[in-house]
Amino acid sequence: MDRKALHKLSYGLYIVSAQKEKRPNGQIANAVIQVASDPPLVAVSINHQNLTHEFIEAAQGFTISILAQETPMEFIGRFGFRSGRDIDKFEGINYRSGSTGLPIVLDHTVGWLELNLIDKLDVRTHTLFIGQVVDAEVLSDDPTLTYEHYHKVKKGRAPKTAPTYREIEIRHQKLEV
Repeated sequence: MDRKALHKLSYGLYIVSAQKEKRPNGQIANAVIQVASDPPLVAVSINHQNLTHEFIEAAQGFTISILAQETPMEFIGRFGFRSGRDIDKFEGINYRSGSTGLPIVLDHTVGWLELNLIDKLDVRTHTLFIGQVVDAEVLSDDPTLTYEHYHKVKKGRAPKTAPTYREIEIRHQKLEV
């Protein structure tokens, strides 16, 4: 099987956020898709190990902030390579509470969605959370950040808990990409 074919699937880069006991948390996610239009339903794949997984289940909802192409790597790293168990990811971040009370990241965001959790599916290492959109807003017409741009232009990589993580060996040396 040529696993490189999977890299041809198109993805964006998003911050998925939720809240537990009035504490916000969020993470970078690339596996976000619209699955229905009436009512609008969106699914996101979150690793069982991630704190955001626990927060989505507690909140019974989540938000999705759609990142701008020009989002700095430092910002992506804060939400993608650091755990909310170790830091407050929202400290110093521009965000607001949506109609459900869940946090919506506004920094480097071209638009956002707020969703109530309606179903979930365990897919071994991840859970596919399905939410119904209850509110949404376009903030900018700037280009969105695609996963391809993140890898090819920004030279970003996927953390081990990402659904698209892969480990390769080059000349007997393991590299994360």
